[in-house]
Amino acid sequence: MKGLFVKSKPKTPPEVVCKTRTLLVSLINNAPEFRGNKREEKMAELNKLIRELKTILYGSSESEPVPEACKQLTSEFFKGDTLRLLIGCLPKLNLEARKDSTQVVANLQRQPVEAKLIAAIYLEENLDLLDTLRSGYEDTTMALHYGGMLRECIRHQSMAKYVLESEHLRKFFDYMQLPSFEIAADAMATFKELMTRHKSTVAAFLSKNCDWFFRDFNTKLLESNNYITRRQSVKLLADILLDRSNAAVMVNYVSSKENLKILMNLLRESSKSIQIDAFHVFKLFAANQNKPPDIVNILIANRAKLLRYFADFKTEKEDEQFEEDKAAVVKAIVQLELIVN
Repeated sequence: MKGLFVKSKPKTPPEVVCKTRTLLVSLINNAPEFRGNKREEKMAELNKLIRELKTILYGSSESEPVPEACKQLTSEFFKGDTLRLLIGCLPKLNLEARKDSTQVVANLQRQPVEAKLIAAIYLEENLDLLDTLRSGYEDTTMALHYGGMLRECIRHQSMAKYVLESEHLRKFFDYMQLPSFEIAADAMATFKELMTRHKSTVAAFLSKNCDWFFRDFNTKLLESNNYITRRQSVKLLADILLDRSNAAVMVNYVSSKENLKILMNLLRESSKSIQIDAFHVFKLFAANQNKPPDIVNILIANRAKLLRYFADFKTEKEDEQFEEDKAAVVKAIVQLELIVN
């Protein structure tokens, strides 16, 4: 009788991973235990195991995560194809298990094992998983989960480089305009991460792809019919061009009269937020010491309107730097001389 009340020994982190992996293999292969009456019981067991993985990595309300346990879990997780299995099975899981899985994958990207981020090593050998995560934006039920995983994966520079150089990168311009606000915003968050986190990688990418990238950026984002898309995009554009790593790209951008026309139109938006962010890009055109003749002539043709505009152009709160920048822009426009070709 005494044995009936003995508690079962808690599973070690590697054992939790192994058991999870076994069930994921069965689920993805539609094994007998995941059919008929047994399916509900096995799905509940799998959901519980994924929750255990999350608890080990994040801790609970009663305890902090234990570094050694996290290390053991991470090491075992990437010994097998657990990540691939989890990503493949995600559509078959319920909402809570999907959320837990997304958090598990996110945490694992930052877990060191012997001073190495073995998640990055695994992903470098399984780059096709990034394609799977990216294509998740095309599935409305999975987009936010796969998008969250993808953002964490591209924290690794080599992963971001792969996605940037992928033939599928252009699809982000469409994802950011999807009818679902939540999915479009998530795609924008991922795109921003791609374009701002790894400075040298982004600079190298833009130097090779400047023409098509900004053509799509202008027509699909800055000239979008969606106010939120325009607002987020012009702010991102300012972040990209004002980054010192992109100095050469910035000079190229502000040498285009088509780009200038788009920014001047954005200055006329009714939204003060869009106006302010557009100004931070427009000032780069004015500050360029080697303006092409067509840029100079456009600014002169619109000089009176621009000077009237900037006379009343103010931020809601006092901002000394903004006022200094505006004064410099006004001075540059005043001093322009017509260039006759």
